[in-house]
Amino acid sequence: MTDEPFASLCSIRDWIRWGASRFSAAGLHFGQGTDNALDEAAWLVLHALHLPQGLDGGWLDARLTLEERHGVYALLERRLKERIPAAYLTGSTWFAGLEFEVNEQVLIPRSPLAELIEQGFHPWFAVDAMTSALDLCTGSGCIGIALAQHFPHLRVDLADVSVPALEVARRNRDRYGLEGRVEILHSDLFEALAGRRYDLILSNPPYVDAGEMAALPAEYRHEPALGLAAGADGLDLVRRMLAGAGDHLTPSGVMIVEVGASARALTEAYPEIPFLWLEFERGGEGVFLLSAEQIEEYRTILKAR
Repeated sequence: MTDEPFASLCSIRDWIRWGASRFSAAGLHFGQGTDNALDEAAWLVLHALHLPQGLDGGWLDARLTLEERHGVYALLERRLKERIPAAYLTGSTWFAGLEFEVNEQVLIPRSPLAELIEQGFHPWFAVDAMTSALDLCTGSGCIGIALAQHFPHLRVDLADVSVPALEVARRNRDRYGLEGRVEILHSDLFEALAGRRYDLILSNPPYVDAGEMAALPAEYRHEPALGLAAGADGLDLVRRMLAGAGDHLTPSGVMIVEVGASARALTEAYPEIPFLWLEFERGGEGVFLLSAEQIEEYRTILKAR
């Protein structure tokens, strides 16, 4: 960078505007924590300056030292040149009002399941009578940990096939002091969960089909393919989950699974199953609910497909 921009970009506001302009001009892809160039630039500039997100606007005109400008520039340049998502550059992101550590061993949390948790699953069912929950394909642990934080009466299991992901989940769990109520389990879906039953199973499993995987923007290629790819139609893991869920739900239990853009493939593969597709105020789709009773009723079909 030449000396002239270093001299002309003086304030926090200057650097956020400059970063957003460069992000837009470069055609960066957003959607892994923010959905626009301005918010992404603000996130990175404030992180580089060791300042809180949501900084009071009165501070935006504070002037940066030359050393600080170099630090901000270096971080913005990594986002531009390497297409690394902001959450990986900062090492953390937010989900359901909670901050979580993330790295390239786990997906960046962005599931609409956060809205369900924050709203207490209203109007779909009451959580008060439930005592146990499973976050299957937990990754960073964000879904299960948010459950445990929002509902202190729940015991929650976090399960994943990825050992590196579970190490991240463990640190996130310990950060919130949940060692007594949240257990971490290494399991390929239900394989290591024999004998365990839950009132609530939540999952944001891999559901990206082969065509989508081939067309992913560069930012998403920094995320672990293990957490995204799910075969030709995006249903490789969901099929196995549906086949095994009946053995792990209590009689009054509920299963909620996010399948995103693979929702159409799912309904075509299981036309007999009465999936309840949930709606979200803040955006998001492709999340279904099935009760234990429904899963039992259609057990033969679910196990055969």
